[in-house]
Amino acid sequence: MILTDIMKYVESEYNVINNTPCEICGGSYEAEELEIVIVDGEPFDVCLCFCSKCGHEKVFEFPAPFVLNDNSNYTSNLN
Repeated sequence: MILTDIMKYVESEYNVINNTPCEICGGSYEAEELEIVIVDGEPFDVCLCFCSKCGHEKVFEFPAPFVLNDNSNYTSNLN
């Protein structure tokens, strides 16, 4: 996956978060913390979010196919 594909993938995750109403009050979630975790050998993008209206916490988990073990160094393309 090239860097622009990764950016589009992550952007789609934020679209899901922004279009998911709070299950308590119907407010909007805001991303607080994002990290990559490995679950059973599979990489996931895990995003901790809080409702901007009531403060309810929700964790969003997305598969992270862009995390490869092929020695790719995407951060070098960011500078």
